[in-house]
Amino acid sequence: MLTPRWLPATYLGVCGWPVRHSRSPQMQNAALKATGRDDWRYLRLPLPPALFSDVVQSLATRGFRGVNVTIPHKEQALAVASSASPMARAIGAANTLTFGPDGEIHADNTDAPGLVSSLPSGFEPAGKTALVLGAGGAARAAIYALAQAGGEVLVWNRTPERARELASELGATAVHGQKRADIVVNCTSVGLYGDPDSFKALPLSADYVGAGSCVVDMVYRDGGTPLLQAARAWGAETVDGLEILVAQGAESFQRWTGEPAPRPVMRAALEMSDSQ
Repeated sequence: MLTPRWLPATYLGVCGWPVRHSRSPQMQNAALKATGRDDWRYLRLPLPPALFSDVVQSLATRGFRGVNVTIPHKEQALAVASSASPMARAIGAANTLTFGPDGEIHADNTDAPGLVSSLPSGFEPAGKTALVLGAGGAARAAIYALAQAGGEVLVWNRTPERARELASELGATAVHGQKRADIVVNCTSVGLYGDPDSFKALPLSADYVGAGSCVVDMVYRDGGTPLLQAARAWGAETVDGLEILVAQGAESFQRWTGEPAPRPVMRAALEMSDSQ
């Protein structure tokens, strides 16, 4: 992989497949500018699974400081790393890679703390029941975070065997069908493409989710996902994927730069892109 001459001396990126929907570049570039890093840039890096490991290892030696990792690469990101934080190892997935001067790759997971910090007042996980939908890297982080915070965690996946395996590994309980929960976290890609009926593929309805519940969707779209629109109609509180994006993105920024991220600037950049 050749480094184009127009690229600055230091750059970052987000790896995914697909990744064209990601708003991380708007958010992170605004944060870099606000902190005086005018020679840094944050890029979209569309990587099919078959190329992920080779390309990431090449980025580590070609001027990149680090990358975020999204669907479907979070488990593969941990595998390609030469070192990892205890949290990433416990979760079994990474969403943040930081590259050292000699090409070493350090893996971390900022999805977990980002999720917990984004929950509204009254929905602290301790003593509550949380239902996590999905069995990929984001689901692993959500299960870990909620369990570590003292919640009882249920796991649903459209492939029941995957739910059972993940629940057994992380100390949760696999479930089938609809279950009552105080906190629901959607970690599937349902809603990513805006199908208004997409949320109906999930085990949720007004009979099980409503007033007194909080629904978190890791997916984000202009105007909100169909799942969050339905959850609000059912009377539930909601947290959209942009809140999670800011929280985990700020954690990643601090790991790459060594200083706190300007969160209000990051959120404002996302709101501006949402209105365009």
